[in-house]
Amino acid sequence: MGITERKEREKESRKESIIDAAQKVFFDKGLLLSTMDEIAEQAELAKGTLYLYYHSKEDLYLAVMMRGLSLLHGMLRRVIGSHGSFVATLLQLSDTYTQFYEEHKNYFRMMHFFETPQFHKQVSEEMHRSCDSVTQELWNMVIEELRQGTVQQMVRSDLSPVEITIVLWSNATTLLMRIDAQYDLWKETMDIDLKHTLRLSTQLLIESILTEKGKDELHRILNTRNR
Repeated sequence: MGITERKEREKESRKESIIDAAQKVFFDKGLLLSTMDEIAEQAELAKGTLYLYYHSKEDLYLAVMMRGLSLLHGMLRRVIGSHGSFVATLLQLSDTYTQFYEEHKNYFRMMHFFETPQFHKQVSEEMHRSCDSVTQELWNMVIEELRQGTVQQMVRSDLSPVEITIVLWSNATTLLMRIDAQYDLWKETMDIDLKHTLRLSTQLLIESILTEKGKDELHRILNTRNR
């Protein structure tokens, strides 16, 4: 191994160690209450060393969040790669997003915080580009699956795959946020199980985008599930 390659590996190893430390601090305290001093202490580095790798606390926050995005990407990719029927895959993608929330709540919460406008002002352009690239890969993967559904005459041709993706994602994310923050409240005050509401709303939305051919398959799958 040459000197240049070794130095590059050492640099990447140091960056991963810093992200590990930042992840622990952010998961424990959140972005607003965390400081670079605490992350440096957790990483056993001088605070100045952190700034050699990341421009701000917010950049580090995004670096951790992108781990979650990459994890979600892998989970969704495995569903699509299983080569099930289109409708079965669409339902499984929704289930997998819920599974991601249940198994990785901290990452899910970090993704929500990224939508805060004030957050963006502190993020470097380089980190913005990196995060946008990872996010776009996620969107493109689902959009392409919906395009294939249109080709297979399972999805209505008058609907945009991009808009469908936005609708399905917005519905699931909004309800998962409610589940995360208010599940017991809705159960106690309204006798509503928000997890059931999420499944119901997803099924209704999916049915609304399908052709008659697609609806027939959806009903067969749901009937099998309910037996």
